[in-house]
Amino acid sequence: MLWIAVCDDEILECSKIAVKIREILDEMKVSCTIRQFYGGQELLQSPETFDIIFLDIIMGGLDGMRTAQMIREKAYDKLLVFLSASRDYVFDAYDVEAFQYLVKPIEDKKLKNVLQKAVHKTKERSQAFILVSRDRQQKKLFLDDIYYFEIRGRMIEAHGINGIFSYYEQIGLLEKDLQGKGFFRCHKSYLVNLKYVDVYNRQEIILDNGERIAVAKRRYEAFCGAILAYMRTIV
Repeated sequence: MLWIAVCDDEILECSKIAVKIREILDEMKVSCTIRQFYGGQELLQSPETFDIIFLDIIMGGLDGMRTAQMIREKAYDKLLVFLSASRDYVFDAYDVEAFQYLVKPIEDKKLKNVLQKAVHKTKERSQAFILVSRDRQQKKLFLDDIYYFEIRGRMIEAHGINGIFSYYEQIGLLEKDLQGKGFFRCHKSYLVNLKYVDVYNRQEIILDNGERIAVAKRRYEAFCGAILAYMRTIV
């Protein structure tokens, strides 16, 4: 299930784009939930989490570019698709790691192409997993569902959307397995999923779910570099 937001302060235009997106995704046999917003502030205040956000740039109140900057401050993994009647903001879109830039009036063919690429990208993210063993059985842990891994004695605790799963493993070996997969060892005891990082400082990381994870002083600079690198790979 894809969660999609369409944000445009012109109500009829917003509805028209949302209808087109649903028609294309129905044709692709991709299930989705689409929410419409008529301003940047309304979108930012939504409690829902979206995979793809279609965002008009020129809006009254909080414009699309500032809205995108605020989204990026909290969430690095959202696919942002800008909508505009002008090409003047194309280079500004690079600053917020936009996935695509569509010029109004939007052609159905171009919209379909963007949606196909976006669906493929979200599927790639959600299907990555590692195999772990416990009680002589193997289990798939889908990385997209894991907030962080924690070492406790000889046990690894995988903290995720579905709760905590424990198994025997060395955190050093796990760190090697997770190289290049969006995780960073911010402390000797923690491997954090960069996707879920909300706020951070030199002492701790706060995740989207409110949990706090310690950051080792000697790892902070490398962590900052990892966050920036992650942002470049998600678009």
